[in-house]
Amino acid sequence: MQLITEIIHPDLKSTQGRIFRRHAARGIVLRDEKILLLFTERYNDFSFPGGGLDANEDIVTGLKRELEEETGAREIQVLEHYGYIEEYRPYWKPQYDLMHMTSHFYLCDVAHQLEPVRMESHEIANGMQPVWIGVTEAIAHNEAVMQRQESSMGQSIQRETFMLRKVEAELIVSR
Repeated sequence: MQLITEIIHPDLKSTQGRIFRRHAARGIVLRDEKILLLFTERYNDFSFPGGGLDANEDIVTGLKRELEEETGAREIQVLEHYGYIEEYRPYWKPQYDLMHMTSHFYLCDVAHQLEPVRMESHEIANGMQPVWIGVTEAIAHNEAVMQRQESSMGQSIQRETFMLRKVEAELIVSR
């Protein structure tokens, strides 16, 4: 497994202390010059489909579940582990000093036709929807949001934009 990068939120004074650990699986789904992403209206950003693993759930099973729920993808093939990002950021629960999230990224293939999504209530409330979009367009959008420092900006946009740049440089160019 390849470490892609480590991200430490600027508000953290230390990566030590009472740590809430979270493991996530995220899918990189490419088709022609487009990528399957999630647009979240609340945060006005594009992100990779995927999310946290349920208790006792293996990473590939969790990835397939998240892709089905969030994008309506079917016939999911997990092709290759692309790498992972270690992320340290503030956590809102008072019994913890910070959250340490490990996000594993996998190259995936899915059926051409997306089925209806089965989003969780908070995803629906946030206005999350799957979209096929050009990688360059998604990067430009997220970078503009970060540059404006919109009040709605979520904490994951830095990680997501970093990965979009990496996908553009390593996967889009080589196709």
